[in-house]
Amino acid sequence: MSTIAEYLEGLKGKSVAVIGMGVSNTPLIRMLLRAGVKVTVCDKSPRERVEELVSELESLGARFQLGPDYLSKLYRFDIIFRTPGLSPNTPELQQAAEKGREITSEMELFFQLCPCKIIGVTGSDGKTTTTTLISEFLREAGRNVYLGGNIGRPLLPDVASMEPEDVVVVELSSFQLMTMKKSPNVAVFTNLSPNHLDYHHTMEEYTAAKLNIFTHQGKNDRAVFNFDNDITRSLSKQAPGQVMLFSRKKPLEEGVYLRDDTIWLTNEMGSREVLPLSMIQIPGVHNIENYMAAIAAVDGLVPDKCVRAVAQRFTGVEHRIELVRELDGVKYYNDSIGTSPTRTMACLDSFDQKLILIAGGYDKGVPFTQLGVEITKKVKFLILTGATAEAIKASVEQAPEYAEHTPDILVTDNLSQAVDAARTAAVAGDVVVLSPACAAFDKFKNFMERGKVFKDLVNAL
Repeated sequence: MSTIAEYLEGLKGKSVAVIGMGVSNTPLIRMLLRAGVKVTVCDKSPRERVEELVSELESLGARFQLGPDYLSKLYRFDIIFRTPGLSPNTPELQQAAEKGREITSEMELFFQLCPCKIIGVTGSDGKTTTTTLISEFLREAGRNVYLGGNIGRPLLPDVASMEPEDVVVVELSSFQLMTMKKSPNVAVFTNLSPNHLDYHHTMEEYTAAKLNIFTHQGKNDRAVFNFDNDITRSLSKQAPGQVMLFSRKKPLEEGVYLRDDTIWLTNEMGSREVLPLSMIQIPGVHNIENYMAAIAAVDGLVPDKCVRAVAQRFTGVEHRIELVRELDGVKYYNDSIGTSPTRTMACLDSFDQKLILIAGGYDKGVPFTQLGVEITKKVKFLILTGATAEAIKASVEQAPEYAEHTPDILVTDNLSQAVDAARTAAVAGDVVVLSPACAAFDKFKNFMERGKVFKDLVNAL
């Protein structure tokens, strides 16, 4: 299977099921249908909710299995493409596997067929910014770059046009990694903390999924790990290839580290200054770590002058401590990507004053204990909304340093009420931040939609 054309030809005469019509799988479905493959699309949405897309795919020859029984009798199909959001431990998938059916995914197939170097990024926090920085560094150096994966763009439709000298930079979630049988040539592990425990159920399963970012590497491949994170530092000992560490807190004998407000890199060629922190345009110590991870990933591929050029112009990725507007002396920031407590704590650390914080959302089963402690130190007014509002409120009130009105806490019914409450409470010089510490699924399709609604509300003030 050296090319996508050969793979598609091999599917002729086989029955294929594609589970889910999301961002990654819809282009896959179109590609399979246009190649003459017999495809059944399985999706839990009722037809009336997805009528336009269903009609389009039906015109290309797709069959459908929709609604509550969308996973019924999966074992009837020869090949099953799993959507990342569906656990491979789902009984219907396990039953199909036991009957010898091939279960794969859009990302697994891409890794099989990709003809060029792949740089993959995973971790609990910082994936998207790190992935974006790596791609920007490479483009600045004149490389042809394909950016995609969990960052929101499927890569499989582009595989036919990729050349061996190109570079793919891909963000990989634990959902995608869980069943991967190949690892990228360069693997970046930004950090690891409890997350997605509604899906993985245990921290052990979550960690095991992430390991596939480097488990299948060869001895000449590179894995980058965060030295300051206890878990990733420990996992670095398991990497089969070359290991490069990065640390914001401690100078390293070898790796990427901080010294005298400058990012340095030491390897077998010696030590050198790569990037003064004064050149970095995006706030927060966590973004220093993102730069370090990205610099470690591209060492030997990108000249340092390209890193510096990107740092001086890069103002961040949408929904990540994004300044929305300043109104009456109050700055409003959108950090909707704050889908875990650690992300929101990093956001709080990015400001040198107490904030008005809007938080709360879908419950992923992650504890808020440490978040409650940090909120008592760094928040002057806490506005909560969503399914986790009461749990976050309780974590603050149970924090050792909490006293009445430190901070004041308000629970609202929706994001619109939360923004109005922030506007009423804020005075000139205040900073208002949406950083929910939770996923958006209780009221929104995803964190991007939540961030857009927040920005619309703020811009309408």
